[in-house]
Amino acid sequence: MWFKNARLYAITEALATDAEQIEQALAAFKFTPCTSQEALKLGFCFAMHPGTGEYCHQVGDLMVFSIKKQEKLLPAPVVNEELAPKVEAMEQEKGRPLSRKEKRALKEELIQTLLPRAFSKSTVTTAYYDRSTSMLIVDTASASTAEDFLALLRKAFGSLPAMPLLDNHQLNQQMHFWLQGKELPAGIALGSSAVLKAPDEEGAQAKFINHLLSADEVQSHLQDKLVTQLQLEQDEKISFTVRDDGSLTGIKFHDLLCNDNEELGWDDAIGRLDADFILMSGQFKQTLTSLLANLKPEA
Repeated sequence: MWFKNARLYAITEALATDAEQIEQALAAFKFTPCTSQEALKLGFCFAMHPGTGEYCHQVGDLMVFSIKKQEKLLPAPVVNEELAPKVEAMEQEKGRPLSRKEKRALKEELIQTLLPRAFSKSTVTTAYYDRSTSMLIVDTASASTAEDFLALLRKAFGSLPAMPLLDNHQLNQQMHFWLQGKELPAGIALGSSAVLKAPDEEGAQAKFINHLLSADEVQSHLQDKLVTQLQLEQDEKISFTVRDDGSLTGIKFHDLLCNDNEELGWDDAIGRLDADFILMSGQFKQTLTSLLANLKPEA
């Protein structure tokens, strides 16, 4: 359960904590597979430990949720290949080219006939809410996936006032300083990867991977480009890339941290997974506290 990406939100109203009420609320929106005529389904599934039958797994101050998404795969080339002869036949029947609206209607009708034969793809996304910080962290780099998660939680809880934790405008400014080695958050150092992009229409990019970021050839790009991605690391325990959209990607928890629970073994798998999750969330709390202290609102 070590997260690889993170979309970060501040929850401005505390979530309910009664386990029975939460289970009932989430069960009302539990995942069920697509029917033959449905293209997509989304719902809560058992979190962390399927055998426990919990839609919300609570451990310490953490509330863990998982949602499952199933969608039918209908590749555009397949649909277009099936659609072309139908359009041609109808145009011959009507003696004129079909309008855009008519083609769209014909395509939608075709998709409904193809859905029962389409393959299904399922993905599970996990998030946790930390009551001690009022933060919700979703294990995804995708803004749309995170928004789907928030929307489903809102349906279950009735409301969920959430704000992005990292401000985009401040990130653009701070990453410019960070790449210069200035004003870095406490305990955080530069990694070895960065992406810079010109703010004009052409948007020329400069990408550096496994590179010394203090080198002149990197620093020279700061004169005419914005930093859009920057790898950082903290205390040899975690490394990650900050993106200017407020997400963290490429998260890697180093052995120095991951090995802390090795003495627990795996005889109690649930207990071990809980211990690892607490370890991970604790490191996240420390890292985000450092980042947020460096991103204070402007006066």
